[in-house]
Amino acid sequence: MRETLLAVAWAYATLGAAPARATALSVRFGRALSSRDEEHAYPIPTTDGAMIDKDNQIILVRYERKVNAFNLSCPHQNTALRWHAEDGQFQCPKHHSRYRPDGVFISGRATRSMDRFGIRRDGANVVVDVDKFYQQDKNPTDWESAFLAL
Repeated sequence: MRETLLAVAWAYATLGAAPARATALSVRFGRALSSRDEEHAYPIPTTDGAMIDKDNQIILVRYERKVNAFNLSCPHQNTALRWHAEDGQFQCPKHHSRYRPDGVFISGRATRSMDRFGIRRDGANVVVDVDKFYQQDKNPTDWESAFLAL
């Protein structure tokens, strides 16, 4: 039994996700405070969780002291991703690709992590620039640095 628990703990550590923290993320729907051209402003999230803005096709996630802005669509075939609280991960309902809360690909038919948008701080808000679109396989350096540290 102890070996099983250690194996599970090792698996979560390898994936980089704390199981209790990931499954505790709240998900809500919302809208941008303001939009100008291709930029959308949102309040900086005060707690870990995800906010889905269907109108602008953006998922804003605060997780482990970082804020990321993701494209709502799965990078495999552009199906809207969903949050599965019981697993603590995003999942594509079409082909079941799975992603950690930080957008990193876990498994499924997709071949890369969730696509990120450029993000910057503006006072008490984060501004998402949808013209700055980063794919992990094509823009690895930009993809890795497209987050706001808190």
